[in-house]
Amino acid sequence: MFAIRSVVTKYPFWVKPQVAGAGFIHTTANLSGAKVAVVLSGCGVYDGTEIHEASAILVHLSRGGAEVQMYAPDVAQMHVIDHGKGQPMENESRNVLSESARIARGNIVDVAKLSASNHDAVIFPGGFGAAKNLSTFAVDGKDCKVNGEVERVLKDFHKAGKPIGLCCISPVLAAKVLPGVEVTVGHEEEEGGKWPYAGTAQAIKALGAKHCVKDVTISFHELYVA
Repeated sequence: MFAIRSVVTKYPFWVKPQVAGAGFIHTTANLSGAKVAVVLSGCGVYDGTEIHEASAILVHLSRGGAEVQMYAPDVAQMHVIDHGKGQPMENESRNVLSESARIARGNIVDVAKLSASNHDAVIFPGGFGAAKNLSTFAVDGKDCKVNGEVERVLKDFHKAGKPIGLCCISPVLAAKVLPGVEVTVGHEEEEGGKWPYAGTAQAIKALGAKHCVKDVTISFHELYVA
């Protein structure tokens, strides 16, 4: 099982789970032939993609036989963090697409070329890049803006009734551009360091989305299944 927090779709996935739609989260046994897009936001938890999450997603999709293509926006990062010190690096600039290529082993495509018509699902790993490079949530909170191409992708997949997987902090992207969507970032109250970003749930509510206190949320249009 990999750590997807929220899945937004209108219809069940291409697997046949006991609970409609839940199988994509709990098993990847029947993904053979499924074409899945994975949208990255750089390389490194504090200024890009959370590498552990991206790797876990890719391992499970690969084991299930899915065909995966990775994408990222061709834009500058908000800033560059020295991950050893946990501090921004001065006079340093990096490109999100180029940095994401580290995770993709070079096989990366500009998200502007991502089309819902060519894929069965799209997944957004977490990492602060989702809040800094795919959107301005890290700075602007509920008043954030989402990258134009990322917004287009989310809306196109949702309109097509295709699954959207959102990990960690990335549910805020859907909360911003898909009115009334149901998502989760885990819990709404901090518990001794277990949920350090629980406050994000309040921002999600402020965006007009419904926050569900669940390990995984599966939203079928207006039907909630957990």
